[in-house]
Amino acid sequence: MSEEVQKHSVHTLVFRSLKRSHDMFVSDHAKPVSMDELSHKLKMDAKLRAEYGAVLHMPVLKEGKDKGSHHTSDQYNPQAYPALTGSDPEYLITGTHPYPSGPGVALTADTQLQKMPSEGAAHSLALALPPSQSRQQANLTAASVGDIHRHAGSAERSQPPLHGMSLAEAGGTKGSTLMARKAPTMPKPQWHPPWKLYRVISGHLGWVRSIAVEPGNQWFVTGSADRTIKIWDLASGKLKLSLTGHISTVRGVAVSSRSPYLFSCGEDKQVKCWDLEYNKVIRHYHGHLSAVYGLDLHPTIDVLVTCSRDATARVWDIRTKANVHTLSGHTNTVATVRCQAVEPQIITGSHDTTIRLWDLIAGKTRATLTNHKKSVRSVVLHPRLYTFASGSPDNIKQWKFPDGSFIQNLSGHNAIINTLAVNSDGVLVSGADNGTIHMWDWRTGYNFQRIHAAVQPGSLDSESGIFACMFDHSESRLITAEADKTIKVYREDDTATEESHPVNWKPEIIKRKRY
Repeated sequence: MSEEVQKHSVHTLVFRSLKRSHDMFVSDHAKPVSMDELSHKLKMDAKLRAEYGAVLHMPVLKEGKDKGSHHTSDQYNPQAYPALTGSDPEYLITGTHPYPSGPGVALTADTQLQKMPSEGAAHSLALALPPSQSRQQANLTAASVGDIHRHAGSAERSQPPLHGMSLAEAGGTKGSTLMARKAPTMPKPQWHPPWKLYRVISGHLGWVRSIAVEPGNQWFVTGSADRTIKIWDLASGKLKLSLTGHISTVRGVAVSSRSPYLFSCGEDKQVKCWDLEYNKVIRHYHGHLSAVYGLDLHPTIDVLVTCSRDATARVWDIRTKANVHTLSGHTNTVATVRCQAVEPQIITGSHDTTIRLWDLIAGKTRATLTNHKKSVRSVVLHPRLYTFASGSPDNIKQWKFPDGSFIQNLSGHNAIINTLAVNSDGVLVSGADNGTIHMWDWRTGYNFQRIHAAVQPGSLDSESGIFACMFDHSESRLITAEADKTIKVYREDDTATEESHPVNWKPEIIKRKRY
């Protein structure tokens, strides 16, 4: 039995070896793959549209027009152009090329070609054909795909086609002329009244780093580098309360709309929950390994999200203090975080130049936006539209949810942008490290106002940075937190009208980068 098994196994091995040898030598791997007709046709169609789309609409003489009179071999040979030697055949011109032989517009005796016309002469020739040309319009048809196939390799087509040109018929008597297509223009922006400073609030002993307005719109909270949290009356600007407990700069504050709680975070790695009925800390959220730079509350569930210099964002259950998720994926400081009730529920911006949209249930990245070239320090969600904006020293960019589709760039605020705010009227505010505030029209990206408020007396001019800004819930006031240790409050100029402050707008050609 053992010998039979042995024979059988050797037999099998031999046949396997034979089969492998056969498979190896039966096919010639150096032989090119046979061409698939369908894929070749699709490829050629795509190439035609990409390379010759701008001239597919141009007129061409009908089939059967003395094809033998065209010479493509030598464009400098005088025999190829009998007009130079006395005879007068029909000439063709395509676009603005001097000596074409492909589909184009037939020339008449009214037009005499020089042997090698200059580029300018060829342009003027193509743009101003003689009136007698109109008699031949009946013989002209659009260039077919077959024509383009035939003439795609001609020497005259070595120059790129003139893009942005379209054929326009000038009535029935005039010849056809090539006219530049109208470039897209920026739509006219909505008029917004200018904003003006009407209150400066002093009281902090350090840079004011964060702001939050309570849901009832009666008071607002600020966090500062002096390690205190102060509560101010919104109407009068008077100090109501100071809270101490942090041992380093307070970088973020948020007031809950679902409970009487105030949340704060700071560079001491601490995240605190304050009970505003007792003005005491009732919970700590431990877990971050470095300074906590920002926080936000989920609008519909009892969840708090914080972001930190340890390159993570953490999701906390407010009641149990449990760290539900640690959102890891950024490779540098996570500078800002925002929550919303719909997907994606969490958005983070980081110094690694990326923005991440997170799946809150899975605790994983849903999309990563890599368009920015520099650190993203601020993200703001539009209160009505399903869009958001991000601020970086290279550009302010607008995006569309849920996948982060790019909308447009807002260019011109050439500074480190620390904060963004937007109201439902479509006014976007950006605040920068150099103390400048820019006001933008959300829809068009038009910068309608720039503000650089004077610093508080006694402060250095360098202490004019804007660290945070926020509209109150009535959207009639804009509150800014600044490096001169003050809080400034702005409001719209009630006396301004569109006639007194016209939009200094011109329908310029759009030159924004789109990527």
